[in-house]
Amino acid sequence: MRKLTHKEIVSRQEAFPQKPLAFTVILNNIRSLHNVGSVFRTADGVGVEKIWLCGITGYPPDSQIAKTALGAETRVLWDHAYDAKEVICDLKKKGYQIVLLEQTDKSISYHEFIPKLPVCLVLGNEIEGVDDDVVALSDASVEIEMAGHKNSLNVGVAFGIVGYHFRNCIKEINS
Repeated sequence: MRKLTHKEIVSRQEAFPQKPLAFTVILNNIRSLHNVGSVFRTADGVGVEKIWLCGITGYPPDSQIAKTALGAETRVLWDHAYDAKEVICDLKKKGYQIVLLEQTDKSISYHEFIPKLPVCLVLGNEIEGVDDDVVALSDASVEIEMAGHKNSLNVGVAFGIVGYHFRNCIKEINS
């Protein structure tokens, strides 16, 4: 066994391009530009069609985003909107299921959840979570069970876990 070179990996990706999934992400008031960059990088790997950067969430071009995104911010479609509620209402009109990654009284474990397509996953502020007015517009809520004393993970890490779960579900739905 040997590690593939960067050139071999890129060549594989170019030989088998994949179209984006029917999967959109909203970042609602994310404070850390490094978290934004991390979500971009993971969204590129997952195959997300678009990221909506809402409220105070920073957006490219920004060197701190670029530092963790490693170029993904130039490959994943994105848009900025001040009001996440307006974006959600528009996506709902287009048939998107709106799913929060948030601890609510109706949350279920992410691995028990099967998204309906198209789907939008909403990620909230690192301290306050998803805004209450956004919670009111959602169709479902998923959470990651925690075994330790902390009740949540870093938003970028949490997106990686749930994002790949959604990707696997979507691939199964599409097959």
